[in-house]
Amino acid sequence: MATPAKIVDQDLPTVALVGRVNVGKSSLFNKIIEENKAIVSDIPGTTRTRNIGLVSWRGKNFTLVDTGGITFSEDIPLEDEIIKQTELAIKEADLIIFVVDVQTGLLPQERDLAKRLIKQKGKTIFVANKADSERMRMDVHEGEWLKLGLGEPFPVSAANGSNIGNLLDEIFKRLGKTSKKPKRVKEEKPAIKVALIGKPNVGKSSLFNDLIGKDEVIVSPLAHTTREPHDTLVEVNGQPIIFVDTAGIRRKAKVSGELEKAGIGKSINMIKKADIVLLVLDASETITTQDQQLAGLLRENTRSTIILVNKWDLVEKENTDEFKNNFKARIYADFPHLDFAPIIFISAKTKYKVHEIFPLIFRAWEERHLIIPEAELQAFFKKTIKEHRPARGKGTRHPDIMSFYQLHNNPPLFEMMIKFKTSIHFSYVRYFENRLREEFGFFATPIVIKLTKLRRNITNLK
Repeated sequence: MATPAKIVDQDLPTVALVGRVNVGKSSLFNKIIEENKAIVSDIPGTTRTRNIGLVSWRGKNFTLVDTGGITFSEDIPLEDEIIKQTELAIKEADLIIFVVDVQTGLLPQERDLAKRLIKQKGKTIFVANKADSERMRMDVHEGEWLKLGLGEPFPVSAANGSNIGNLLDEIFKRLGKTSKKPKRVKEEKPAIKVALIGKPNVGKSSLFNDLIGKDEVIVSPLAHTTREPHDTLVEVNGQPIIFVDTAGIRRKAKVSGELEKAGIGKSINMIKKADIVLLVLDASETITTQDQQLAGLLRENTRSTIILVNKWDLVEKENTDEFKNNFKARIYADFPHLDFAPIIFISAKTKYKVHEIFPLIFRAWEERHLIIPEAELQAFFKKTIKEHRPARGKGTRHPDIMSFYQLHNNPPLFEMMIKFKTSIHFSYVRYFENRLREEFGFFATPIVIKLTKLRRNITNLK
């Protein structure tokens, strides 16, 4: 059994961006980490769960945290949760960047936040964002900002990058006086990147918190609570794993607004970047066309896949082997392209069988990288075509397989070379794939077999 996940402490200093809504914290976050990670929008409450990124400056690193914008208003969904996340970030931070909007000027929310930060004045850098021109940079000298008691703000522009380098120099100067100092990150084992994918409200965020062993992301029945991918590096049995919680993906017709659209786009992008995808289904709901489209994306992008049927506590009265087997059969019938994916029944709420996910991840990772020794593969090839002759495709001539080689792994890719002017029926390729699995495994991993026709003048390679 895998030991519980432990969030990896890279012993780096943490810098938290805090401020009211729409001051450009997410834009500043993206600019500093040099990656388009956080969704940027004028809509209040765009960022809910904290975003975390690694910053490299002058050859050393620190951790940057983007928090949700605070309104202190009951009109914004999940405002209490956003405030809690911000307070946690402030508590854990070695340095706080208090961000205001120099173009809008001082608002009541800034005064409320300043009162909370005045006790943290020694570890707070006051930053005026959106100082996009020389005139705007001069505006920071106006008296209203000095009334907050945090000194004169440091003018920057996330939009055009002005003064960002100077801000980073100031951050490094301040961090040099803290107990944790910026340093180079040691690269040891490569981390397994695992993305949680599914429709809204299937329980991805609750499961994410279970897997990392900490309430890192906001959990709510509100649809599309998670708006952007949130990743956390953990270690299990000495193996680093990056778990990524993603926004729920639903049909285009039901997508409401630019934020959900942007979040779904980032979720789909995470499918392409992940090594292994945990496809989360709701045991209490029937499989939909949207679930099937998600399954198609996983197969299309050759992702190793583990299907998690969550909320099993809602149907556990039927928890018999026969019921589970019938349930699995229905899933495979709906997901014919994911018949290689193991299915596990879990409950994020009760933590039922959540611990069993880790061994599956390790096995999938190992077998995704499997390379079959050439001698074994050739012996398998000769035995397989001898036992079952290739089926003819659209051509009139009977096909002849000339050779079969593994081109690479991660994902496993094979090349099947066939005789000139012949074709092989797809069912035979499927048969070959199944035989590969029987013989060598490739647990939870799609196998790609590339068909290549030999030119007329190439002789038999067998």
